[in-house]
Amino acid sequence: MARPKSPFFWFILAVLLVAGLTAIGPEERTLGGNVRVVYLHGAWALTAEMTLAAAGLTGLLGILFHRQDLQRWSAALGRSGIFFWVTYLPLSLWAMQANWNGLFLVEPRFRLAVIFAVTGVLLQVGLTLIGNPVITSLGNLLFLIVLRVGLSQSDYVMHPPPSPIFGSGLLAVQLYFVGLIFLTLAAAYSLARWWLSR
Repeated sequence: MARPKSPFFWFILAVLLVAGLTAIGPEERTLGGNVRVVYLHGAWALTAEMTLAAAGLTGLLGILFHRQDLQRWSAALGRSGIFFWVTYLPLSLWAMQANWNGLFLVEPRFRLAVIFAVTGVLLQVGLTLIGNPVITSLGNLLFLIVLRVGLSQSDYVMHPPPSPIFGSGLLAVQLYFVGLIFLTLAAAYSLARWWLSR
């Protein structure tokens, strides 16, 4: 039997593995099993940020070294990153509702996430319509810079720094979360490969 070669197949498989790993995640004393939604939300958000960072940096390298293959990767990673950024918003709402029995929509980082989701989608649509690899790379780099500045200046309310997971001292939880991030990154990479093949 031939191995499926479509990157979209591997994307779906990775998402299913993420869902399965989330379902068996370790519980927490206060939040109980609902903490699993927080794990998923955190891994999904970090994957979005890392994929958008990869899009910007790959675009920069593509421009500096005149590499169109890197510029194409920047376009694919930018689309994949925005997909994860937009879909992390409903996960945020789910985490709020499941753990705090309400939606805190004025939370600074959530409002910022919504603004960048709308901006990011419009940017990716515009870059796709323009179809210029250099402009796409510059757009992804500029989006990354503005996003990092916005996040660095945003107040923390429901997102206390540093990471409560990596600061917990619980090795099992930390290893579990790293595994969840790894699978989510695999999904983002597969989605980017699918965009690259379009």
